[in-house]
Amino acid sequence: MTATTVELRLDPLGPRFGADVLGLDLARASDEEIVAVRAALVDRKVLFFRNQSLDVDGQVRLGNRLGELTASHPVIGPLSERHQEIYAIDSADNGFADVWHTDVTFVRRPPMGSILRAVTLPPSGGDTSWADSQLAYESLHPGVQRLVDGLTAVHDGNREFGYYLAQRRNGRGNEWDGEIVTRLDPVEHPVVRVHPETGRKGIFVNPGFTSHIVGVSDAESRAILDLLYAHLTKPEHIVRHRWQPGDVAMWDNRSTSHYANRDYGGTRRVMHRITLRGDAPVGPAA
Repeated sequence: MTATTVELRLDPLGPRFGADVLGLDLARASDEEIVAVRAALVDRKVLFFRNQSLDVDGQVRLGNRLGELTASHPVIGPLSERHQEIYAIDSADNGFADVWHTDVTFVRRPPMGSILRAVTLPPSGGDTSWADSQLAYESLHPGVQRLVDGLTAVHDGNREFGYYLAQRRNGRGNEWDGEIVTRLDPVEHPVVRVHPETGRKGIFVNPGFTSHIVGVSDAESRAILDLLYAHLTKPEHIVRHRWQPGDVAMWDNRSTSHYANRDYGGTRRVMHRITLRGDAPVGPAA
C-alpha cells in the first residue's frame, strides 16, 4: 500500500475487503486526502462515501484527480456532449446490471476502477454487491490455484452490447484507447490476474463477459468457470451496499466483480458512473 501523509477514518466492512470512509467531503478533499483515497482503494478494493454533494461536474473533477478518465463506455453513448465521461445507468432505458461482472473486460485494457454516484433511487431495493476476487483466489485449494494460474479466457461484449452498437449507435461507438469502436472483437485475458500495484493474484473471469476458457473442451470450460463463479460469490467474499441519496462508491476493477439488484419493480433507478483508464491484464505466467 502506498505511503500517505493523511490517515483516513475507515470503518472496515470485512477483515480485508471494503470500507466506509467517514467524514471526508470528496468535493473539498485536499491533494493529500485524494492520495490517501487512492491508496485505500487499492488496499480495501471498494470504498463508500455517504452524504456527498457531488454533481455531474464534481464527479468528473474527482475522477480526473484519481486517474485518467475514459469515455463513458466503449459502446453506450455519454450523458451529454458536455459530459462525455459520464455513463448514465438508467432503469428507464434498460440500465440494469443484474449479472455478476467486472466492468468492460471485453476490451484489451479494461478500466482500472470506477466511481458510481447515486442520482435517483427507488424507495427500497437496488442494492449493489461487490466480490473480492483476490480473497476468492487465495481461498481456493492450492491444486485449483495451480490449474487456473496457467489458463486464458475469452471475453466477448457482443452478447450484452452487440445489438446496441449495431442498432442504436449505427455501428459507431465511442473512442476507446485511441480508436472509434465499430465492432466488438473478443479478447483474451488470463483467468488469474496479477495486480500491477500489489502483486496479489485474483480471479479475473466473470459471467457477464467471459465466454469460455481457451484450449479446453466446452464441458471443461463450463465446469471450471462454474466452479470459479460459485467460489467468487460465496458470502464471505462479498460486501453489500444499500444506497442512500448522496452516496458515492468507488472500486478497483482489477480485483473485484459486482452485481446490482433488480428488485425494485417499475420504480426508476439512475446511477452515474465514470471509469479510470487501466492497463492490459497480466497473469502469473507472464
